[in-house]
Amino acid sequence: MTLDELKTGQAGTITRIEGEGPMVQRLMALGLLAGSPVRITRRAIGGDPIEVEIMDYALSLRRDEARRVQVVRET
Repeated sequence: MTLDELKTGQAGTITRIEGEGPMVQRLMALGLLAGSPVRITRRAIGGDPIEVEIMDYALSLRRDEARRVQVVRET
């Protein structure tokens, strides 16, 4: 499952980030690392961008960026 598939209020744990290059490096620099807990806090109208909470701060991601982040949803 990818980060953009979580619904508002749902949480998960990042398992990996797909791809290579500058976008992946940017996501990792922002704190999206394997093993990190993440939660969807809200979405813009139309679903883009997505706001997530990670490491006690809010981060806005475009939908195509969130699709690169693989997560396991918490139950």
